[in-house]
Amino acid sequence: MSEHFMDEEAVLRIGEVCEVSGRTVSILVDKNKNLSDLFYRGKVLRNVSVGSFIEIKKGFMSLIGKVEAEKIIEEKYPSGSGSDTFRYHRYLSVSLTGYIDRLGNFIAGSRELPLIGNEAFIVTEHLIQMVHRIAKTDEAAMNFTRTDLEDIEISLPINGLINSHIAIFGNTGSGKSNTLAALYKAGTSEVEKILGNRFKERCKFILFDFNGEYVTEECITINKTVYNLNTHNGNGDKLPLPQEVLLEHDMLSVLTDATDKTQKPFLKRTLEFRNHIMDSEDPLFYMRNILKKRVRQNLFSGDKVRSDAVHLLFSPIFDDDQDMISDLEFHSKAGKWMTRNGLIFNNEIDTENSYLFGLASNYTFKEDLIENILHFMYLQLINEFMSNKSNPEHISPVINRMNSNRKDIAKIFDTSGRLDFWNNENFTVINLNMVNITMKKTLPLLIAKWAYNVKKHSIENSTLHIIIDEAHNILSNTSFRETESWKDYRLETFEEIIKEGRKFGVFVTISSQRPNDISSTIISQAHNYFIHRLINQNDLYAIEKSVSYIDRLTEESIPTLSTGTCIFSGVISPMPLKLRIAELDSKHKPKSKTICFTDLLEDFPQNNVDLAVDINKPPF
Repeated sequence: MSEHFMDEEAVLRIGEVCEVSGRTVSILVDKNKNLSDLFYRGKVLRNVSVGSFIEIKKGFMSLIGKVEAEKIIEEKYPSGSGSDTFRYHRYLSVSLTGYIDRLGNFIAGSRELPLIGNEAFIVTEHLIQMVHRIAKTDEAAMNFTRTDLEDIEISLPINGLINSHIAIFGNTGSGKSNTLAALYKAGTSEVEKILGNRFKERCKFILFDFNGEYVTEECITINKTVYNLNTHNGNGDKLPLPQEVLLEHDMLSVLTDATDKTQKPFLKRTLEFRNHIMDSEDPLFYMRNILKKRVRQNLFSGDKVRSDAVHLLFSPIFDDDQDMISDLEFHSKAGKWMTRNGLIFNNEIDTENSYLFGLASNYTFKEDLIENILHFMYLQLINEFMSNKSNPEHISPVINRMNSNRKDIAKIFDTSGRLDFWNNENFTVINLNMVNITMKKTLPLLIAKWAYNVKKHSIENSTLHIIIDEAHNILSNTSFRETESWKDYRLETFEEIIKEGRKFGVFVTISSQRPNDISSTIISQAHNYFIHRLINQNDLYAIEKSVSYIDRLTEESIPTLSTGTCIFSGVISPMPLKLRIAELDSKHKPKSKTICFTDLLEDFPQNNVDLAVDINKPPF
């Protein structure tokens, strides 16, 4: 037994410690251990190299280090013949990462330092698994990754990862879409095993898909609801949302890009006016009475210019009826309105003979929520204009912007209350590929804020997961397409969700090609990171500035990562790990593959996917 142990140590030994400087250790490599591979018990072992782990034995303790650099030093030895002999020695520069405790668990940190002369060994597969063991033996875990260098399968735990804020970064074609899909395919499957029948009730997922990559039937999960939205025509799906989402003051301010000092207070007064009417015993009767009162006051007024301005505001309320004031004319000598058959409005009651008063008496609410809100906005402006409290020139622009967005909102929202947003599923994909730029920025904010508020005020023990693919589209802090106030509100909303959401069971996952464009507050609040290849220096700087779980050597390797390989780092990992993400089957892949010219020979497009490396094959 002892001979076998000594034989194993002889094969695995690569050298001994010759210098200790803080956490950095220099190891002199034995001259017979400079080959790229070693043979042991019928297996080929990869020899140590930059980036690999190494074991240093100090008594009964195993210290684990990572090789950061290696060099050859020429050393001179005197010989008996009078001439000097030169020998070359290989030295490894190793940074200590942790140690193996008595229970066989890897503990990050430097509890002890090695001594000069301590032996260094190649790390066996068993030790590699200890170092990379994040999930406990009896803990639910996902298996979709392998170590990049040693090609050993690694399990990632459900708890601490799926219930955390996650950031996935990487240039286009680096494999980040495959990572997102593989992560949530494995994650939802394992969580469902734990919760069983309560999974749909207790866990909700919303994925904002800006490019239509995750809409295929079996991508991530088959049990999902997909909304293919379209603002270019009326053929797209509609999102079932409560009316309260669009009737919030902040949301209306966002949709109309309202100014702070004049237009936002007007919108607030409009909503209060609408709530006052809709909360009455007979809202329609109340609304008609107000309209009739304003018609009487306006037609009895002797100010034609002012009356004409009010007529222009009445027109949208009555569907731009061409005959609205066709039966009226202004008697300039008397300074009063009159009907064309000669009835002068000497009393307010006389105005009830007008066609306009008849329109007010027969007014009905519109089924379209936005059109209904517009009517209240026009009527509120009429009330304030007639009482000299507001100027239409200042307020009309916000109404016009609301009117211009009305058609887009009608194409993508269903506020009837007849349908359920989740549609008896718990995973919802919102496809924004055919949505215009304005609504691409606005809609995720509306949905996320609504879902967050619902979860925030819920007493149910459950989770909400908000997944944002191509997150730079809505989380950019350098966008010039909107006003500063709108950009600030958008970022503040998502920053609140990612900073405060955890305590309410709300978790955010962001995926992006450009981390530099995303608010640094949002990046820094993520708990776990999957970092694929990034080349741009600004993006690398954003990672360096915001991600505190990454060391210098690992950071320097990011621009050279192969496709499908990523650096995994975060609160659940004692140190950064270089992992390869399993390539999903074609039916489970997101549609994000770069098209090849040979594909153009085919009549129909294939279910193209983001490139990823097969975990059972070498990366080259």
